[in-house]
Amino acid sequence: MMANPVTHSDVLIIGGGLMGSSAAFFLRQTHGLSVTLIESDLVGRQASGTNFGNVRRQGRPIHQLHLANRSLEIWRKANELLGADVEYLQSGHIRVCYRERPENIAKMEEYAADARQNGLDLEILTGNALRDRFPFFGTDVLAGSYSALDGHANPRLAAPAFARAAQKLGAQVFENTRIGHVTKVGTDFIATAKDGRVFKAPVLLITAGAWAGELSAQFGEPVKLTARSPTMSVTEPVPYAIAPAVGVMTPLEVETVYFRQVARGNIVLGGSCRGPAVAESYRSFVKPQNTLTQLQQLRRLAPALARLNIIRVWTGIEGYMDDSLPVMGPSATTSGLFYAFGFSGSGFQIGPGVGQTMAELIATGATGIDLSPYRVERVKAAG
Repeated sequence: MMANPVTHSDVLIIGGGLMGSSAAFFLRQTHGLSVTLIESDLVGRQASGTNFGNVRRQGRPIHQLHLANRSLEIWRKANELLGADVEYLQSGHIRVCYRERPENIAKMEEYAADARQNGLDLEILTGNALRDRFPFFGTDVLAGSYSALDGHANPRLAAPAFARAAQKLGAQVFENTRIGHVTKVGTDFIATAKDGRVFKAPVLLITAGAWAGELSAQFGEPVKLTARSPTMSVTEPVPYAIAPAVGVMTPLEVETVYFRQVARGNIVLGGSCRGPAVAESYRSFVKPQNTLTQLQQLRRLAPALARLNIIRVWTGIEGYMDDSLPVMGPSATTSGLFYAFGFSGSGFQIGPGVGQTMAELIATGATGIDLSPYRVERVKAAG
């Protein structure tokens, strides 16, 4: 009887979304380490490939802007870096507030002042200046915070492009490979797939999204992750006229609709409502009432767009932390173990920067990005 095959590498990555695939790329491209990337489904199939595609920095915690700025530099050169078009457009991003919450203008101005100290320039627009620049907004829109250097990309293309580029550089990529058990024996991590294949490496990076808590628990670091599914849809194409991605600053989730127009003319919609998801069975659901609510909110934000026909809806599985901040950095219990998961629906823009930062941390033992807000210890302490 033949023994199960064993795959060896310097670094083992479990989770083939944007964080895992970009980490694999930079570990090979910048640091020359051998890498095995394992994905239980297809690369980029879940949160990384089913999100809105916002490449936005504004609206993030101020402490996250250095990571977001690092990531933006990667997005800007992604096509050249990866040898593939990820449809990145530096077309701007505007975040607006409604008339019944005029206090949000002061909050926008305060955020803009702090952001300016951290490499993000924002322009606050009100009245005629807002209407002249963006005449498509509804009358309920009071003001906007505009970032000219943000934009959007195609999430269906990004993670696969990073994985293919990593593969061309020598990384091993295994799709449809579900890991059942991970342990550390001596200096090596041993991950055993449910079909019996074995993967070994002295370094393990867990980037498994909504499924990461099952793996971290095997090292004494259980993390509460809530699986949720975004409500996504796309309209019929119309003449291209709206350059920036658009979102709403509001404390009410139902009002958080956002949209962008792609070069082909279609309007991509997200936000407003999230649906149920079951990570264990890889199932997520588009609820018709959520799509209808999304369209109602769009009518308020940009009335003309609500007349367009929806041609497709979709969703995926995202992993949410209670404080909406990811777990990112080294394990507190096990040397050689690293985490990057729990990005709570806001990971796409920072994804390549996360991959580069984790590769840097793994290869050199240090990084210029402050990871203290994301330590796994904060979750264990809170629990």
